[in-house]
Amino acid sequence: MAQLSTKIEKYVGRKVDFTTEVLLQDDSDGNGPYIKHWGVEGVAKPTADKLALQENAANTEEANRAVVAERKKLYGSIEQQIENIIENGLDAEIARVAQIKADNPKQ
Repeated sequence: MAQLSTKIEKYVGRKVDFTTEVLLQDDSDGNGPYIKHWGVEGVAKPTADKLALQENAANTEEANRAVVAERKKLYGSIEQQIENIIENGLDAEIARVAQIKADNPKQ
């Protein structure tokens, strides 16, 4: 199940500032977080049903974020990438990056 913040961003269609535009609060009765304050200009506060419609897109977004994080880890630092280019050539680095992407595909 996707995080509420991700579903909200999919609903709005852009990144949301969760310190000013939308404030989330955890519900003390165990039902999870809810929207405490909605201040996104020009966008109506979503109903639970409208947020539920964002579940698939939000799940895909979160899965892709995990893939990108894994790719970044495998790419190594910029210094490591440059060192690899110097030692093995640009074509070898391009092939290495392509293999990392093939091994870690986005949805």
